[in-house]
Amino acid sequence: MPRSLPWSRAARSAGPATSGRTTSGRSAARRSALPVAALAALSLVAACSGPPKDGANGKDTAFKLSAGTPAAVGEIDSFTWAVYAEPPTLDYISAFDYPANTILSNVCESLMRWTPELTMAPGLAEKATNPNDLTWVYDLRPGVRFHDGGTMTADDVVYSLGRQMDPENGAAWNSNFSNVEAVTKTGPLQVTVKLKQPDSQFPQYMATAAGVVASRAGVEKAGEDYGTTGSLDCTGPFKLGTWNKGQSIELDRFDGYWGTKAKSGKAVFTFLTDPNARTNALLTGGADGGYLIPTESYDRLRASGAGTLYFGEGLSTVNVNVTSMKGALGDVRVRRALSLALDRRGFVKAGLGGAGTVTSSLTTKAVWAGAPEAVRASAFDTLPSPDQNVEAAKRMIEEAGATGKTLTVATSAIGQDVSVLATAIQDAGTRIGLKIELKTIAPNAFTALFTDPAAREGIDMFPETYYDSITDPMDLLSNFQTGAFQNYAGYSDPSYDALTDKARAESDPAKRFSAAAELQKKASDQVLWIPVAEWPTAVFLNKRITGAPTTISYLYSPWAAGIGAAAK
Repeated sequence: MPRSLPWSRAARSAGPATSGRTTSGRSAARRSALPVAALAALSLVAACSGPPKDGANGKDTAFKLSAGTPAAVGEIDSFTWAVYAEPPTLDYISAFDYPANTILSNVCESLMRWTPELTMAPGLAEKATNPNDLTWVYDLRPGVRFHDGGTMTADDVVYSLGRQMDPENGAAWNSNFSNVEAVTKTGPLQVTVKLKQPDSQFPQYMATAAGVVASRAGVEKAGEDYGTTGSLDCTGPFKLGTWNKGQSIELDRFDGYWGTKAKSGKAVFTFLTDPNARTNALLTGGADGGYLIPTESYDRLRASGAGTLYFGEGLSTVNVNVTSMKGALGDVRVRRALSLALDRRGFVKAGLGGAGTVTSSLTTKAVWAGAPEAVRASAFDTLPSPDQNVEAAKRMIEEAGATGKTLTVATSAIGQDVSVLATAIQDAGTRIGLKIELKTIAPNAFTALFTDPAAREGIDMFPETYYDSITDPMDLLSNFQTGAFQNYAGYSDPSYDALTDKARAESDPAKRFSAAAELQKKASDQVLWIPVAEWPTAVFLNKRITGAPTTISYLYSPWAAGIGAAAK
């Protein structure tokens, strides 16, 4: 699901705004390649191309994309990681945003795994096959231990996926199971998923938090406290240690891990909601590293000598989420005018520290890597220019009779990216005759915009960085289907719904991407969100540690297991 990030993420959407999102995923001791049959099947649902080597504009950009960071050369006792907010829960069914997934990915593992190259590989299932279009069979690794000592079985998988599917649980990932007819145990270490109709997306989401496996006994023992206190009883290289409310979450190395053991004995995630505090912690050693670096700190961190700032593929777009179409935004001309009046280049420079690329596309170019060249071109060639044209936008507002109409935009001190974009929207609206009011929301409360309708009341738009949770454009484009989780404005178009269903059911990559290209054009024509820029993942490591992945994969695989000493 994408998660969106509010600071947006997703996505993916918070950390700064969020959604919609694995980590480095060290090679596991018993890890094996997918069998030929499974590889053939998975090639239909996962892009195989890794992240590009440079920013989208090549040598002229203020950043270059790195495939990764140097591997650790030794073990360390512990490291501290800065996160911008405290997760309200670590229950995997609610892991919808950056803070929770950044931590949880090291504790709870999924059936499949998203690699640092943004491809899919075996996870807790050592083999995945689909004997027909309506069946997926997952053969589990034997001898995998839960943190509380039990051994993983097919029963735990059926129970874990069942929690996602139960509408009473309100799982953030529930919609990804909409085509699932049944999940059944077909052997001590085998689970079979029967689909109602073909679904090219479902198997990909088994590499996200949607596919997490936890101990049934552990979850039931914890009851309503699961995810907030005590053990999470999962299988990852770290187990939940001390949770100091309002301050930090400690993870302890799990010595019974089935794969490659973590290089650090402990990982401490410290909550620093203030961007300046996060930056200072990175500069002084109060935190050894962090993702979602405040954009205003890029130059300062680069010049500090305290460590290295890396950029990697983020599958992330910064957007303006249209939350309500009940007022002036109900007229597509108003939405188009705001998009046309927005100074995207100014935002990239001031809001993203120059580390971004302006776009008029809701999806990143990287998620189209598996599409035929002609289809990939069609997904972008028909989109409007991202260039600003205030006069044309002003005429649209006058034609729509919207001059003087008021719109409310949510903003937050999460990071410069959010506050600058909110101000840019206000400036654009004001220049074309609208009245834009900003509503400031505390960083810890910003995530509620993605999950609580009450938090969105009275808000027409908010900045959102949406990250794709799978390497597929449908992750984002599915958000505008009638009733979709992030379809906050209630957009509904039978033709869009039908085309979404067609793309989701299509096993042929070329045909699926062609349908996705049509969806992208529809979403663009209707300006369902306002796309602003592509944004890479940023990670800072001080001189003491190394081994973190640079891509968005850290949200769904145990990236912290690779963190270790940078020098002996």
